[in-house]
Amino acid sequence: MKILKDILYKVAIESVTGSTEIAIHKIDFDSRKIEDNDVFVAIRGSLSDGHDYIQKAIELGAVAIICETLPQNVEKGITYIQVKDTNTALAFMAANYFGNPSEKLKLVGVTGTNGKTTIASLLFQLFQKAEFKVGLLSTVKIMVNETEYKATHTTPDSITINYYLNEMIEAGVTHCFMEVSSHGIHQKRTEALHFVGGIFTNLSHDHLDYHPTFAEYRDVKKSFFDSLPKTAFALSNVDDKNGAVMLQNTVARKFTYALKSYADFKATILESQLSGLLLKVNDNEVWVKLIGTFNAYNVLAIYGTAVELGMDSLEALRLLSDLESVSGRFQYIVSEGNITAIVDYAHTPDALDNVLKTINDIRTKNEQLITVVGCGGNRDKTKRPIMAKIATNLSDKAILTSDNPRNEDPEVILDEMEKGVEAHNYKKILRITDRKQAIKTACQLAQPNDIILIAGKGHETYQEISGVRHHFDDMETVKEILEQLKK
Repeated sequence: MKILKDILYKVAIESVTGSTEIAIHKIDFDSRKIEDNDVFVAIRGSLSDGHDYIQKAIELGAVAIICETLPQNVEKGITYIQVKDTNTALAFMAANYFGNPSEKLKLVGVTGTNGKTTIASLLFQLFQKAEFKVGLLSTVKIMVNETEYKATHTTPDSITINYYLNEMIEAGVTHCFMEVSSHGIHQKRTEALHFVGGIFTNLSHDHLDYHPTFAEYRDVKKSFFDSLPKTAFALSNVDDKNGAVMLQNTVARKFTYALKSYADFKATILESQLSGLLLKVNDNEVWVKLIGTFNAYNVLAIYGTAVELGMDSLEALRLLSDLESVSGRFQYIVSEGNITAIVDYAHTPDALDNVLKTINDIRTKNEQLITVVGCGGNRDKTKRPIMAKIATNLSDKAILTSDNPRNEDPEVILDEMEKGVEAHNYKKILRITDRKQAIKTACQLAQPNDIILIAGKGHETYQEISGVRHHFDDMETVKEILEQLKK
């Protein structure tokens, strides 16, 4: 049991009705999970408003309510805390409830449109290889040293974040690497966390279903760096036109990385192959098993972070050369018939463009490049025609298919994608709504030495159709089909 007053430390309170000297069991913002002696935090969400469930929470046993607007009927024996922003209040309360675990380890946040998962996951890998006890909060999974937990969001809610950070402290973890999404920043999930460093990857077209403008999307990312303390470091990709913007107002120590510009951490690509990259990083050469220019940037971010966290630079390079690619990020197999199938999470125009250009830089052009691509339902619609335009411009054939249609008609999504296909590229496209059939068709069209890119879902092991999740794994599917076709 905790005392309510103690977990309200640093919360900006506007009014108090009742006592804060009461013992509470736990905090929750989901009224369905409230039990006796809990605190219910009424969050205003995009689909529902927690204020509508205050009475239900009390009936289930809540003894304290955190809200922005007091209910008309205030019940005796219940404590009501009115705050300006319940998301911010929840962030501080969750941190206080778990004893502010982010202050007891070195927490590094990674933000940007693309590269967050790769950088956070490979930093986790690198520090594990350096024999540290490490934590990871990512889109793919949550890791507490050797123990893996399922991830549900890129940046979890404040309670979940602090719960796992506390688990890490109890497991002796010293470093944690965390993906920080624009949703997470905007919804104040990272508000009360103590970061020792922040990394900016890049910024491109994404999440404009959530953020009304690109400028707001950029400024939300920037606010993460604005909030870093003086003791932290801010590491930014200055080849991206928004890289310098991220560093404008931060009081953290500023560092930069780049392939094209002057930077603290600079790399040159000496060789680029399907088996990896030979890079010159500052004054030293290193071979890494990662593929493509976009991964050269990721390597620099990882290297710069390791050095800023106190690792010897040569040791960091040695460990970098041993890192394995992340699940669903340019993962590839070569079939017995010498067909290369690549699975990548590329679900934004910039990411798809990067992956296709990487493949085109490496291949001989004597083979076909067949791209299977879709766009998610109930998400940013403006990127759909752009994705199809990129796929058809940079591939020999493009199969437009379903991603996660969610509650949208997949045929309507494909119609919107097809609008981006230029007239001279129409002969390149096929429309196959069923994703498995689309992958099968790509495999049937492929000849020896051809390359198939299956883009958009990467590590995901499900497909969401009409709000229901069905098992679906791109890599598993393409392996199975290629195996069947050789018979």
